[in-house]
Amino acid sequence: MSSRHHYRRGLVALLAVIAFGGIGAAPAAAEPGDPGNEGADANPTLASVLESTTQAFTDAKAKFEASVKHQAELTVQLQATEAQLATLQDQVSAIAIAAYQTGPLTTFAALMDADSPDSFAERASTINELAHHNDNLLRQLRHLREAQASQKKALDDEVASQQQQVATMEQQKKAAEKALALAGGPSKGFVSANLPVADPTPRNANGSLPKESCSVKDPTTTGCITPRMMHAMQEAQKDGFTRFVACFRPSGPYEHPKGRACDFSVQKTKGFGGVATGDDFVYGSTLAAYFVKNADQLGVMYVIWFKQIWTPAAGWHHYSGVAGDPSSDHTNHVHLSIL
Repeated sequence: MSSRHHYRRGLVALLAVIAFGGIGAAPAAAEPGDPGNEGADANPTLASVLESTTQAFTDAKAKFEASVKHQAELTVQLQATEAQLATLQDQVSAIAIAAYQTGPLTTFAALMDADSPDSFAERASTINELAHHNDNLLRQLRHLREAQASQKKALDDEVASQQQQVATMEQQKKAAEKALALAGGPSKGFVSANLPVADPTPRNANGSLPKESCSVKDPTTTGCITPRMMHAMQEAQKDGFTRFVACFRPSGPYEHPKGRACDFSVQKTKGFGGVATGDDFVYGSTLAAYFVKNADQLGVMYVIWFKQIWTPAAGWHHYSGVAGDPSSDHTNHVHLSIL
C-alpha cells in the first residue's frame, strides 16, 4: 500500500475521532494517543488544522465586520465635516469677493475717517471684531480641512484593512477545505430557515472571542466546561433541544478534555443508541442546523452530524468515522466544538 494511501487513511481516522462523548454514557471510541491507535498520531492532526483555521477565520471576520462598522461611522463624520467646510468656504469667499470689489479696508483709513472720539473708538472696536472674526473663520477652515484629510485617510485605511481580512478569510477557507478534502469533499449539509437566534456569547471590544479556561462545573458530567460552552448548551436547551447531553471527558487531545465540546444525543431516552431515524434524525438535523445558524452568536468551531462536518471557514463537508459505528459516524448524536 502506498505511503499516500496510509496518509489519507490516517487523516480520515483522525477526523473520525476528534469529537466523541463524555464520561460513562458518552459515545465510546479510540482517539489518537489511545492504546492501540498509535499509527494515527504519526500524521498531522486534522483537529489542529480545523482549530487554527477556524480561529484565524473568525478573528478576521470579526475584524472585517468591525472595520465595516467603523467605515460607516467615518463616512457620517466626513459628510458632516464636508458640509461644515462648504458653509465656511462660502463665508470666506464672500469676504474675499467683498474685499476685491471695494478694496481692502485699512485700519488707518477707517480711523482717520472718524469725526469724533466716540466714533473713533467705535470704529476701532469694529475693526478689531472683524479681524477676530476673520481669523476665527480661517482657523476653523484650516482645522476642518485637516479633519477632512484625516477622515479620508482613515476611510482608506479601513478599506485596506477590509481587503486584508477578506484575503485572510479566503486563505483560511482554502486551508480548511484542503484538509477536509480527505474526508470526502463538500456536501450540502442540513438547512432549516425557521430556527431561533441564540443570544450572543460575550466578545472583546474588537469583536474577538476572549480566552477561556475549563472553569465552569459541567452539569452533564463530574468535569468542567468553559463559560462559552455552557452558554451554547444552555441556549440550545432554552430553544427546545433538551435531549441527553454529555460534555467533559478527561482523556484525549481534543476539545472534550478542554471543556470546549459537547455531544448532543438525538434519542429521547438517556444515552446515544443506534443510527437515528424518523423523529430522531429530524431532531439531529435541526439541532445541527441550529448550531450552524448561530455559529457567530455561540463561537462555534465545528459541528459534526450524520457523516458530515461543518466549519465556519469551509462549510459542510463529508465525514466518515474510523470505526463505522453510530458513535464514530456521529449518526446518533450531534457533536459541537466551541472556540
